[in-house]
Amino acid sequence: MENSQSASTALPGVRSSFWGDLRDAVMGREHDYTKGNVNRAIILLAIPMILEMIMEAIFGIVDIYFVARLGKEAVATVALTETVMTMLFAIGLGLSMATTAMVARRVGEGNIEDARIAAAQSLVLGALVSIPITLLGIFYGAAIFRAMGAEPEVIAVGSMNVTVMLAGNATLLLLFLGNAIFRGAGNPAMSMYVLAVCNGLNIILDPCFIFGWGPFPELGVTGAAVATNIGRGIGVVMQFVLLMRGMGAIHLKLHHFRPRWDLLRRIVRISVGGIIQWTIATTSWVIIVRFVASFGSAAVAGYGVALRIIVFTILPAWGLSNAAATLVGQNLGAGRPDRAESSVWRCGFYNMIFLSLIMVGFLIYAEELVGLLTSEAEVLVHGAHCLRVVSYGYVFYGWGMVLTHSFNGSGDTWTPTLINFLCYWVIQIPLAGVLSLYLDWGTHGVYIAIAISESVLAVIGAWFFKLGKWKKREI
Repeated sequence: MENSQSASTALPGVRSSFWGDLRDAVMGREHDYTKGNVNRAIILLAIPMILEMIMEAIFGIVDIYFVARLGKEAVATVALTETVMTMLFAIGLGLSMATTAMVARRVGEGNIEDARIAAAQSLVLGALVSIPITLLGIFYGAAIFRAMGAEPEVIAVGSMNVTVMLAGNATLLLLFLGNAIFRGAGNPAMSMYVLAVCNGLNIILDPCFIFGWGPFPELGVTGAAVATNIGRGIGVVMQFVLLMRGMGAIHLKLHHFRPRWDLLRRIVRISVGGIIQWTIATTSWVIIVRFVASFGSAAVAGYGVALRIIVFTILPAWGLSNAAATLVGQNLGAGRPDRAESSVWRCGFYNMIFLSLIMVGFLIYAEELVGLLTSEAEVLVHGAHCLRVVSYGYVFYGWGMVLTHSFNGSGDTWTPTLINFLCYWVIQIPLAGVLSLYLDWGTHGVYIAIAISESVLAVIGAWFFKLGKWKKREI
């Protein structure tokens, strides 16, 4: 029955084929994701979301490409700064998943005005949250960097980098929230276009501020932070203009931004689960980098380079997972839980295939990939080893990502929080410590712990998903 409806959901005069769907996805054509062929719905949502996630990863790749020219201390600076920023990502992702879930649910119900109000209130909340983080960055950025265990040479080079990134956190939070609104409304192509502009600016400004080209000051590694914040800031302005002018279902007016305290409390309640969920994960990453840092700057730099490459491959998979979250939210709103469940299993299968191919690429071409970002032999060895070992968990990780995002898309942020607690704090951190330090496996033990814990996460997530309690979540 689902397949027979696919032709009816295509635009008039457009044959419902993969290439036609691909064109519609990139063009941002409106579509009802609660009806018609599920595979077509996945393509229309996933393609722009995958491109969006690739563009998000390009921020990090571009930064480290130019920063690598400054030496291993500069690369270690970016790696440690990125680790600090993962705590901010936890907040941004927690707020974003609540925003996507609420907007998607209201759109699925056909309650467009409430979807607009929810979108505006999430932006208000994001702006309020950014204020204390800005103050923290300005006054305590350098102290936070020292607490990460950086060597004196790295502190001398890069303490200002983390200060600038934290002080400009509003650009990241609001960019996340704006894109979450577009995704929840089923119009992810807008997020893709916004990030294309951000990336274009970052690519141009990065070398200008790092090396002092033309009239720009030579800021070294701090220049990468300045360029990133400017690029993201322009993206936030672009999002606001699009939302105020009206893109698809979401057309914001000034009165939508008047604080609705009851709604803000509901968004916070959903977000708290998401924030704790990602705080557990990111805290684990912080401890992991501390384990790696105990083996020297070359190990940290290698891990940082490998992490950039891993993120570049994981974020496209996040795009497919975000598509599952939107499909869950809208179909639950439309009273179609079975369609929501079917969408998740299909997205999980496609994600597993994709990440399995990436794993094969890492196993064969690890040195070549790391060599694109660094020419230092010791850093290259550490980075290639990290890529190979971590990729062993990719088959399971493809499923784990989709299942976690699907819980969040339903508004159930606490189930994946429990799963993260078990897999990261109970399994990953103790196992990494035992393998790397007690058994003296070095960084190899850390990477083995990552692969094992991520695989266990997928298995536990599938069990909870089959229980079906997420279908009854009210938001």
